[in-house]
Amino acid sequence: MLWREHTVYRERSGGVVIRGEHVRRWISLAPAGGRDEVLVRAGRILDGGTTAPARSEAVVPLSASTGMLAATCRRLLADTAADTALVVPQAAPRRSRRSRKAARPKGSGKHTSFGSWVILACVTGVIALYVYSAAMHG
Repeated sequence: MLWREHTVYRERSGGVVIRGEHVRRWISLAPAGGRDEVLVRAGRILDGGTTAPARSEAVVPLSASTGMLAATCRRLLADTAADTALVVPQAAPRRSRRSRKAARPKGSGKHTSFGSWVILACVTGVIALYVYSAAMHG
């Protein structure tokens, strides 16, 4: 068993994919070009659940033992994890005190946005039309 929580599905090409969402990795087993061989590929799961292309792959003969296949899977997943560890997100650049004040979140200011002005103008127009209609027919 690779992971406690996993999803297994079949690819169009006939291969099998095992996804471990909690470890953000996937591994696939598919028929290789040669006879009696299996192509094992491993990769990452990106934000949003999409899969990145395979980071590493290996061809294993079907005559190999289950232990050898499992060891190959573990090695490929370890390589994928090592590649992920190398990609460290960059820290945001530090801002001065002045630039922090200038960079307010949108919508937190005291000024009314253009969209709000349009809505106020429409509401005022409807009220004016109602008053005019009531005065003419009243």
